[in-house]
Amino acid sequence: MMKRFFVLGVLTMQLFTTVVAQQKTNPEDIKEKMQWFADAKLGIFIHWGIYAVKGVDESWSFHNRKISYADYMQQMKGFTAAHYNPQAWADLIKESGARYAVMTTKHHDGVALWDTKYSKLNVAKATPAKRDVLTPLYAALRKDGIKCGAYFSLLDWSHPDYPGFLKDSARYDMKQHPEKWQRFLQFNNGQLTELINKFNPDLWWFDGDWEHSAEEWKAADIKKLLISHNPNTIVNGRLQGYGDYDTPEQNFPITRPHFHWWELCMTINNNWGYQPQDKNWKTPYEIISIFADAVSNGGNLLLDIGPKEDGTIPEEQVHVLKGLGAWNKRNGAAIFGTIGGIPMGHFYGPTTLSKDSTTLYLFLPGRMSGQVMLKGLMNKIESITVLGNGTQLQHKIVGKISWSAVPGLVYIDVPENVLDKYMTVLEVKLDKRIKLYRGQGGFLTNED
Repeated sequence: MMKRFFVLGVLTMQLFTTVVAQQKTNPEDIKEKMQWFADAKLGIFIHWGIYAVKGVDESWSFHNRKISYADYMQQMKGFTAAHYNPQAWADLIKESGARYAVMTTKHHDGVALWDTKYSKLNVAKATPAKRDVLTPLYAALRKDGIKCGAYFSLLDWSHPDYPGFLKDSARYDMKQHPEKWQRFLQFNNGQLTELINKFNPDLWWFDGDWEHSAEEWKAADIKKLLISHNPNTIVNGRLQGYGDYDTPEQNFPITRPHFHWWELCMTINNNWGYQPQDKNWKTPYEIISIFADAVSNGGNLLLDIGPKEDGTIPEEQVHVLKGLGAWNKRNGAAIFGTIGGIPMGHFYGPTTLSKDSTTLYLFLPGRMSGQVMLKGLMNKIESITVLGNGTQLQHKIVGKISWSAVPGLVYIDVPENVLDKYMTVLEVKLDKRIKLYRGQGGFLTNED
């Protein structure tokens, strides 16, 4: 994963605006094929590679000179996949509620997880695992009805024809040796073609594009290669203007992004790959609250796991995925197949809407009980139900003046005994499509 941090607040909006301006894909042209992604809401990212042997930063540990390149590559001798059970992985991902999964096919270190004919640096030829680990995973995911994504690093710090290597050194000057760069592009396209033909990914998750321009990468040709094979495949935003959706990383944007489609990719602790010294595990509640915020703002969550070199998934990650899955099972109606919620200020928490906007879902942060308030709702409320247990709740309207179009405040009584273990969700059925008051109150005017 690229060490890219997302800018918050006003800078967040400027960054989103800039990327949208550069986007060469017309959202209207891809709206139909993006629908599954918009409905999916939750994906699982999998960072698995030789970096799990010593528990070091994936690729970055040698690039940033934390360890030598030779020491980093020695890890190939310890990558066994001895307890790898791809069907168990797929079943756990399904249990989490995720609708898609993205697997690292090759990180910046150049070590491929399939038996590529273009390089000896692959786990089938050069590690004790002695097998392609991608094929059985994609088969298991598809068996469980989960869409398959392929992470692919455009750059390859191990390839002799790639100019970059360490953070403060390079192999050659591209302007002086254009033939080497062309050889590398042929190599890259060869591996991409292998992945296309072997796995036909539903989604491509590129990384590493920052070292060269779109023209140098020939990004337009890459996009053409992908969609000529599968017109319905979708591509993340790290193909410099040729992506279909954006992928902010780790830090949540404060204001709603202006992208048509986006996902927040995030780790369960502080690292993408397995690092045993990193004990800063997020709790199920923290992940659920982040997830609810992303969906409320019209996005998805791509939640990362980092298996050990033997293929086992750390217990802490299993705990989070199972907790998230149990919550999704209780509250999935408010998540999957919904659209982003109402503007901030109407409710103090995340919200979502049914696609026809006649049902409003309110997410109560923490273990909020007592009265919760909804402002500016001009609809009649038909019913309010606690998802997961079916309890019907009462409400009252305060401050409504008969001669004014300005709505009153809706107060909903939430008893403590109906609260969810992690985050309670209220289903508010409305008489028709939601209508919100966006004025400033006071005397009735033509704008109210």
